[in-house]
Amino acid sequence: MRLVLVGPPGAGKGTQAVHLASHYGIPHISTGDIFRYNIKENTELGQKAKSYMDAGNLVPDSVTNEMVANRLTHADAKAGFLLDGFPRNVVQAEVLRDILKTAGTPLDAALEFVLDDAEIIRRLSGRRVCRGCGATFHVEYEKPKVDGVCDKCQGELYQRTDDSEEVIAHRLSVYAEQTKPIIDFYRAEGLLISIPAVGEVSDIFANAVAALA
Repeated sequence: MRLVLVGPPGAGKGTQAVHLASHYGIPHISTGDIFRYNIKENTELGQKAKSYMDAGNLVPDSVTNEMVANRLTHADAKAGFLLDGFPRNVVQAEVLRDILKTAGTPLDAALEFVLDDAEIIRRLSGRRVCRGCGATFHVEYEKPKVDGVCDKCQGELYQRTDDSEEVIAHRLSVYAEQTKPIIDFYRAEGLLISIPAVGEVSDIFANAVAALA
């Protein structure tokens, strides 16, 4: 199984990626992991990426594309893979298509997790993190026993800047402009499968597996 996961921030792609990769016995490949690996191992690509990051600049698509192409040649990805966080735009999607076409291993599907903006903002803005141990809670879905106090270490719970409604709204705007067009790209390719990203994690997973069958 060769999969790409798509959908807005807060749709639960990372959580479902872990379950799906385990179910299909394929590696879960995220761009973050690829970057960390190359930088840690001081590869040529890692050095390139680090030079941009150290200068406070975005790593260009050309470097990211090359890292992903290299990762897909690893032995564990021969029988399939799940890409999470790549592609982020139509140009990257086209590059991935060409990479896989050359290798004779085209995608099986692009799985879209669908969630409206209001629910995304509710999910992410309600998150609270412990200053002491880093445990995560939610003001609606996973409340601490005592408001503002961590169940595990009694540390203070706070809202990260990234979880403010203003920042989330900006992230959704960037997603709509830069990443959402890949949904139309994969629909045109006949690869898009869309499922609602609402309900229990186990139910969303079961729906995803059924849709991919």
